[in-house]
Amino acid sequence: MAGKLDGKVAIITGGNSGIGEVTGHTFAQEGAKVILMARREEQGQAVAQAIREAGGEATFVACDVGDDQSVLDAAAAAAQVYGEVHLLFNNAGGGAGSYFPNEPQAEWDRVINVNLTGTMRVSQAVWPQIVAAGGGCVVNMSSLAAQRGFSPRMQEEFGTTSASYYAAKAGVDALTRYMAGVGGRHNIRVNCVRPGQIITPGATRGTYNDPDGGHHVFEKMFDFAQIVPGPGYSQDVANLVLFLCCEDSRFITGEIINIDGGVAAKI
Repeated sequence: MAGKLDGKVAIITGGNSGIGEVTGHTFAQEGAKVILMARREEQGQAVAQAIREAGGEATFVACDVGDDQSVLDAAAAAAQVYGEVHLLFNNAGGGAGSYFPNEPQAEWDRVINVNLTGTMRVSQAVWPQIVAAGGGCVVNMSSLAAQRGFSPRMQEEFGTTSASYYAAKAGVDALTRYMAGVGGRHNIRVNCVRPGQIITPGATRGTYNDPDGGHHVFEKMFDFAQIVPGPGYSQDVANLVLFLCCEDSRFITGEIINIDGGVAAKI
């Protein structure tokens, strides 16, 4: 039985754990040849090996999306692995622990660089390969933080991440719409996913307000904010990314899709 991504080559940044790791397995199960990019080589190699042991094809390429030369080198290496690239999942990113108005400039710069500039940087480097392949799909990773506000009580009870993260992910939303407009003439669809409270290895270690808490802190947020009982998992996001990268979504581009259990309060 043919997979939904047979014959496709996919790059996944942040592919060494969490949503990126699960998406790598999901893509490979659907027939894609997967190139995992991340900073932590030992973890990335282990994920690639696990995909191969499960019968898929996967290669790890070291890449720091926050560094120009690292991205250029990784994109060049990726072009040599399977010969073409059709799909890109810009998954790498992360937040920080400071609150406005006290967020240090260095933290602001780092978070913007990894989340927003990193998404643009990798897309720029890989875009010519997708064009040369005759088209494909790009999925960018946003966050409910790009859309949701919070009250002082919500911040106190559940915590939040930094202003830089909110701003960076809102920028990813806008970049997605822009890239979709450019991609139309090249048969490249560009969409974006906005996860809410997704349990990943990072989440189970805790939050910025409660680094030792983890899942039990998120449970209060599930009960308070969501229509669908929580939690969400990496596989839920991977399933949406798969949909956006296969022909099932052939008529969808320029969209930002929430995957958050129906968080009822959005600003």
